[in-house]
Amino acid sequence: MKIRHVLSVCILSIVFHSCKSNTDANTATDVATEVISEENIAEDTPIFSFSFMGCNRVNSGDAVDSIPSTANKYALQRIFKELTVTQDQPELFFFLGDLVLAETTLPNLDSQLKAWESLYKSDAFSSSGIELVAVPGNHEMLYAKKVKTKHHKNGKWKEFPLKGSTDIWLNYMKPYMPSGRVTAPSSDTMDNRLTFAFKRHNVGFIVMNSDTYNPDSPDNPHGLGLEGQVPAQWVTDQVKAYKADASVEHIFVLAHRPYYVDGKTETGHHGLPQGPELWPVFQENHVAALLSAHVHDYQRWQPINDNLGGGTYQIVAGNGGSEGAAPFFGYSTITVMKSGKLEFDSVGFCIGDPYTAAVPENPTISRDKITLTWAKNPMEFAQPYVGCD
Repeated sequence: MKIRHVLSVCILSIVFHSCKSNTDANTATDVATEVISEENIAEDTPIFSFSFMGCNRVNSGDAVDSIPSTANKYALQRIFKELTVTQDQPELFFFLGDLVLAETTLPNLDSQLKAWESLYKSDAFSSSGIELVAVPGNHEMLYAKKVKTKHHKNGKWKEFPLKGSTDIWLNYMKPYMPSGRVTAPSSDTMDNRLTFAFKRHNVGFIVMNSDTYNPDSPDNPHGLGLEGQVPAQWVTDQVKAYKADASVEHIFVLAHRPYYVDGKTETGHHGLPQGPELWPVFQENHVAALLSAHVHDYQRWQPINDNLGGGTYQIVAGNGGSEGAAPFFGYSTITVMKSGKLEFDSVGFCIGDPYTAAVPENPTISRDKITLTWAKNPMEFAQPYVGCD
């Protein structure tokens, strides 16, 4: 019996020490994994970041003489200040159109853009080191006119290209177009001076003027030029060129007009008429996203191409201060990581009543923070947004 007892004790001792050794080994493995993970995180540093938003102009009934730029001044200055003081400043800031109300005559456009530039230069943001890239919208490029149609005997408001708007834009906004850009060639039928491409670090940016001037034509409705035009073939060629460029790892297309709105394609006034031609090119060449405004809301969609196993994102950042569906005003930032990841964060503050009111009590917080994956993103952005209810 004593021998059996001794043997039992020995066996139990061996089992105990064996289990303890295994536990220690597992613990050591866990620690090693943590260390490796921390090292990987440390190595995955940002290469650079860029921010974007559009649509800050006020409604015509809310324009006041004291703010000749027709900007939503509180929202604009708050966004500029927050970008200026943030610890991780973006390298670029894209303003995606509708800086001003305009959309009437050349003198109105001229005076409002002049006032806007003066407002910008007086703000600390202009000397922050963040490069502004200004992109025109329909309120800078077009004018509105009532047109009688078969179904609208008293006339329906429609928008048409404003001849001379490109020259006025360049007069004030040319300093806010990046150096080293490649500009789309113009023709007798398209003034493409505001559509261009440029590279920064490992990213290729293609900026489209989505309301390119085109002259009146008997072939066009009502004999007037068409809204929503872009040099689609040049954009296609540039996307393919960046895809073939070994130095370019990510491609972004930016324009005032989006193609997807509320999850559906839009080719009329609310969207991009040439979207059906361009979107397949974006997806086939793995364009990361089309970044737009125009619709006064914040939206994020990722239409998946099953054959390609993923999809280009449509991000609508038209929540810069104009009244609309957006419950919060703010901006979005994409950070390009060394690992190749694209970290995305859209931040903002809940708007007041009226939409031009100062709301310092409403904090700016993250509203949509994800990694932009090519494969279907598991994190969708719920519409409508209820975070400000």
